[in-house]
Formats: sequence, structure tokens, C-alpha cells
Amino acid sequence: MSAALAKLLRCAVYTRVSSEYGLEQEFNSLAAQREACEAYITSQKHEGWTLVPTAFDDGGFSGGSMNRPALQQLLAAIDAGEVDIVVVYKVDRLTRSLADFAKLVERFDARQVSFVSVTQSFNTTSSMGRLTLNVLLSFAQFEREVTGERIRDKIAASKKKGLRMGGPVPLGYDTEDKKLVINPAEVETIRFIFRRYLELRSLTGLLRELRERGLTTKISKLRDGTQRGGVPFSKGPLAYLLRNRVYIGDVCHKGQHYSGHHPPIIALEQFEAVQTALSEAAPSSTMRINTNALLAGKLFDDRGFRMTPTTANKVGVRYRYYTSFALQQGRREEAGSVPRVSAPAIEQAVLELVREHLSSASQNPEEVTEDPAELTPAIARVIVRRDSLEVHYIASTGEEVAMSWPWTSTKRKARQQVVGRSGDQRSNRPIRAETRARMLAGMAKARSWLDEVLAGRVKGTHEIAEREGCSERSARMTLNLAFLSPEVVKAVVDGSISNGMTVTQLTEAEMDWDEQSELLRCSWSPQR
Repeated sequence: MSAALAKLLRCAVYTRVSSEYGLEQEFNSLAAQREACEAYITSQKHEGWTLVPTAFDDGGFSGGSMNRPALQQLLAAIDAGEVDIVVVYKVDRLTRSLADFAKLVERFDARQVSFVSVTQSFNTTSSMGRLTLNVLLSFAQFEREVTGERIRDKIAASKKKGLRMGGPVPLGYDTEDKKLVINPAEVETIRFIFRRYLELRSLTGLLRELRERGLTTKISKLRDGTQRGGVPFSKGPLAYLLRNRVYIGDVCHKGQHYSGHHPPIIALEQFEAVQTALSEAAPSSTMRINTNALLAGKLFDDRGFRMTPTTANKVGVRYRYYTSFALQQGRREEAGSVPRVSAPAIEQAVLELVREHLSSASQNPEEVTEDPAELTPAIARVIVRRDSLEVHYIASTGEEVAMSWPWTSTKRKARQQVVGRSGDQRSNRPIRAETRARMLAGMAKARSWLDEVLAGRVKGTHEIAEREGCSERSARMTLNLAFLSPEVVKAVVDGSISNGMTVTQLTEAEMDWDEQSELLRCSWSPQR
């Protein structure tokens, strides 16, 4: 009577083995595990246990990860309410990780699913059962870690003897009996790459030639029948190939290299000459650091390629640019309509657009900061087109604001003059009305403050800063506008001052009026 009234419990059997060895046999390890689990379920038939017909078998999957197809299928069945009990041969068949096991038990409990191991008797619903499971899994995880250490030690010892221990087969070689042998069809490609790089001494030029010749990376077939490789080279893989010591017969492991058992393709002298050329061509650490690259990581061309900061030296003068990634990889035809742009010009244009937007949206436009360090963090993305700039800016509300501004980048040489201390390039276009208004308001405020100081109505800039709600440094910088030369003041009043001039530059101008007059003669005059 009790058997008839027993609740029907649906039991799912999960099996797993780490290796694919022997799975082709009719009765393999998975079948043995399933047979033992099914026998146990049959013995519990009086308790209402019944077998779920779906087989959840993972052959050739490690227990150190939950990324297993049959396990994921089992978890989906549990979430769908189709399983009441999970039956395994041993605990470590389910997982060898304590962290993963804790997640599984929590998921089982949420669905009121029990967990049973045929060869290890315990119950996950009791505290003692959980303790037993944790102890067993601690040993399972320890075994997995020890096995990993043993494998790593074996690989290190084998490579010290010059043996190959698997991994992708490099271009120019094939494998026979787990050893590298020269591929006659690819060996000439390797020799051409090394020889041509010594002649060009340019990765970009070499990339262009490789594409013109139709030379690609090595084609490899994976176990599942798919194909990897066979794509055009890019700078990273090409540089790695040129530095790969396998081509001189060495085997590398953790920064060390040992004499291998495979035949070399490149002579040692040629290889070392290539390494010297690569080191000489690599930019120094000081050249790679672009401290003034305000838009680094935020600038893109209109085909979606990131534009990264680059520099060029001409007659001892360094010029800054942003260059499309496609152009750097020698794929000029894939780059956007503006593959390279002057860094000072684009930065100035973007900052002016952001300031103009903030000023129009603010009730106090004169309070809008002109400090690039405060403006650039909120710039999310800038897209450069031939005739416009698209700027995505994060507003104070957290919303992303998209702005567009007409802008032209033409291929022309520029006659440049140095501007005071800043060295920036300036346009000779008329100054914007908003910028001019801020300059006039700042000069008026500075003269008013100077009168207060001279008359003794305030004791110093600290009192002004406290009254105006700004820092004392900001008050002192603004006060500098009271000492501008009459020539500069006139240029601001009639609007003839350079469009590239900012309030910040005026506050940082030298006190010498002759030095200030240089500001008026500093402009960027494009020559077609």
C-alpha cells in the first residue's frame, strides 16, 4: 500500500569521463557508470524512483569546468521541472571544483532536487551530508591541481630536451609523429618574409606586399573539421612570426629557449639581423607615450576603425596625429574617409564643440570650464568624417548626447608657427562669439577685482575666491586678465584675435606686453 502511494521521483543519470580514449568501444566507461546508476535506481523502485530516459553523457570533458553540453542540458531539464533526483556514479563525475559544486547544490535546492552518488552514501539535505560532500570534493580538487602541476612539470622538462609539446603548428612546418618537419610549399614564404623585411625595414610595407602576393597565415584543420587561418597577416602576428625562434631550430618555454629537434629554416645571422631591425624600428617608450593625446581610445573613423595617437619627426620637430588602425596595418583601402588627422586640430575642434554645447545648455555660460582635463572624461566617442564630426558626450544627467558639427579635413600642407609657450596650432578664422563673450566677461571681472584690491575693499585673492565660490588659484588666474596689453584687449574687443585663442591661454600669458603681442601674430595659415 505504501509503495502504491509513494511519490513518483524522476531520476536523471549523469555520466562523465575526462578522456575520449576508449569511447569508441561498445561498452565504455560511460556505459559502465550508467549501468551502475540504473541498477541503483531499480533498487529504489519501492520508493517511487523511476529512470528518466534521456541520457546525459559527457565524454572527453574535464570536471574542472561547467562548460559541458550534457551538464548544461541536465541543468535546463532541472530548471524546467523535469527532474527530481540527479544520480551519479561518484561525486567527482559531476564536478571537481568546490566553487562549482556549491553553485550546483544551491541550484538543486532552489528546485528541490536531490543529489545521489551510487558509490558514496550521503544525503545533501542534511548538514552531515554536505560536510561529507565538501570533504570528498576537496580531495577531488586537490587531485585535479596535482595532476595539472605534474603535467606542467612534464612539459617544462620535455621542452628543455628540445621536444615539441603540442600547440599550433607554425607557418613553414607540418607535424609527423609529433615532430616538426619542413613544409616545402610554405618554407619559401618564411624565407621571403625574413629577407624582404631586412630590405624594407617596415612592417607596414611588408604587409602591403604580402597582401599583393596573396600570402596568408597558416591554414590548420581542427578536430571538428573546421578550418583556422588562411587570413591576411596583420602587424601583431607578422611581428610575432619575425621574432619566433622556432625558425632557427629553437624551442621556447616561459622566456627560455632550448635547442630543438626540428630543422631550422632561417640562418642565425639573418634572424639576429631581423631582431636588430625590429628593435630599431620599434618606437621608444617616450615616443609611445602621448601625454597630450586627449582623445586616445575615443576617436574612430567613419568605418569603425579606432584612430590611435602617432607621432612623426621632421627636421627635429615632432608632430602629433591620430591614425586609423586600418592604415597602420597597411590596409589603406579599408580605412575611413579620413585615415589620418592632425591631433591638435581635431582635439581643438572637439573641445570647442563640447564647450559650445555646454555653454548653450548652461544658465551661466561664463562658468563653463575650459580645462581640457575636465572636459575630455565625459567624451564617450568621436567619429571623424570628411565633412563633419560626430561627438557623443555624457551629460551630467548620465544620458549620452550626440552632437554633430560641420568640419573639413583636406589633404594640404600647413605652414605652422609656434604659439607662445603652448606650441599649439591656431586657425586664422574669426573667433567665435561665445568665446569672445567669455573673454570680455573675464577681463571685466578681473579689472573689477583689481580695483577692489587696490582700494583695500578686499584683503587678497583668498577673500575673492571665498566670495565667488571658486578656488584661490582660479581667482588668481582670472585676475591675470587685468594685466593684458592694450593691443590684446583691442583684438578681443573688435574680434580680430585668433579663433584658436582661449580664455585659459590669456590667463596664462606672460606679463611682458611684448610677449603678449606674439599671441596676436600666432595663427595657423593653411596653404593649398
